[in-house]
Amino acid sequence: MSATSDTISSISALLSLSDSQYRIFDIGRRVDKISKEKFAKIEAAELPYPYPIQGHALLAIAFWQKQSTSPYLWFIKLPLDERGLLNQGARNHFIAIIIEALGDNLSVNPTEQQEALLKKNPYHFTPAQYKLAAVNSVVSTSLKQIPSQFYAPAQSYLSGLSGWEAWQSVGVQGLSDFAFRLDEDNNNEILISALSYLPEQVLVPLCSALENVTLAPAAIKELTKRYQQETLKEQVINSISIALLRALASSTQHPYSQSFIANLIQNNVLEEDVLIIIAGRLWPILNDENLLFSYLEQLIKDSDYALFSAIFKDLVAIPLIRPVLLQAIRSPKRSPELAKAIGMLFKP
Repeated sequence: MSATSDTISSISALLSLSDSQYRIFDIGRRVDKISKEKFAKIEAAELPYPYPIQGHALLAIAFWQKQSTSPYLWFIKLPLDERGLLNQGARNHFIAIIIEALGDNLSVNPTEQQEALLKKNPYHFTPAQYKLAAVNSVVSTSLKQIPSQFYAPAQSYLSGLSGWEAWQSVGVQGLSDFAFRLDEDNNNEILISALSYLPEQVLVPLCSALENVTLAPAAIKELTKRYQQETLKEQVINSISIALLRALASSTQHPYSQSFIANLIQNNVLEEDVLIIIAGRLWPILNDENLLFSYLEQLIKDSDYALFSAIFKDLVAIPLIRPVLLQAIRSPKRSPELAKAIGMLFKP
């Protein structure tokens, strides 16, 4: 098949015309699968991007030829316009670079030289290690492949058989593979039993993986119990507390999570790190106007208008939260302090 960027109008078409099987994931906030149908609408500017972060869509695209066993991964960062729609010019430029790098036959597997050319393009980015591990795990599970060699040592450690201090053999990829396989090998029960005992060196990367999967009610209970133990013990928010909050990111719809986070927002003075995690990872919880009000009041409690402005801009770009937030800032229920902070957003 020969093609030029003039004849290919979307990334979806590029992949389809090259006879590739593919999966698309957002990796900006969490690792979330985007269906091909939804992505086609996003590319056609019919839908705003659902998980924007700092004005961009951060995508992982896994694609492979039918006869191939290991997919290629593209990590793409594309700008969004002020309405949250994909910037069409940038997307078209990305397609042109791909075609130039691969030649006019897109059905060939890229050589190492072509891969290097692809990675030089301005829309390519390198994810953080924990995010890359999560992408590897979600791709291998969705394609029903075996886990990495790091899975067995991680599972063995989390079983507690060799003692909680023997964590040096546990890797980030193994913890990620474990998190994405909670419904296999009795892993959910292993997780629930381990959460009270894990040291920071394991708990923090494990929670970074758990933020991408929906957790069982008993696991949510253990995470929130450990959070309460940590904050009671330390009297401050530490890296473990933040990690435990992040772990709830894909489980915010469960009543246990909702009750815990709502209580946190409404009955505690929250530190800046916690406020940022709520906006960055737990944002679906703010789709409730009363809870959103409590959160906004927390944001301006120290008259930190820079923080308020940064988080407001982040939240208003999320399609799920935008209508509730715009309604909230016009509400007569807002406090004088909140009204002042909102007013400052619109000052030239």
